[in-house]
Amino acid sequence: MGRSQESFNKKAVRTKKEKKRKEKEKKKLARKEMEKPGSLDDMIAYVDENGMITNTPPDPSRKRNTLLEDIEISTPKKSSEEYDPIRKGVVTFFNESKGFGFIKDSETQQSVFVHVNNLLEEIKEGHLVTFEVEMGLKGPAATLVKRFKE
Repeated sequence: MGRSQESFNKKAVRTKKEKKRKEKEKKKLARKEMEKPGSLDDMIAYVDENGMITNTPPDPSRKRNTLLEDIEISTPKKSSEEYDPIRKGVVTFFNESKGFGFIKDSETQQSVFVHVNNLLEEIKEGHLVTFEVEMGLKGPAATLVKRFKE
């Protein structure tokens, strides 16, 4: 009797392909089951009093009445009288040869760029200064910078 023409490797490849085909068929059937539309109740979502999405309807006894005037749609605008354009800060770095430096704003702790052209008086590192902030090409820049004298 002759031996089978199919080697072990060929059998393994064939069984692997067959297994893959069966798995693909199972996935296809599972997808078809998921696509079937359920009842309308399965598709409805509710929002509870905390703003969370749930599948149970809200309890009517927990309903709160809200006046239309109490709803704020946008952020409140700051009044112009609160904002003081003149700021105080400390010079953290100043390079006299290159003509620029940085001031740390004492109110916001933000580092603000300063150029020698915007100085009213000569400043050095560690000086307490007053200045105004304007938007420069690369961010906030200090203008009208002078030493603060108490």
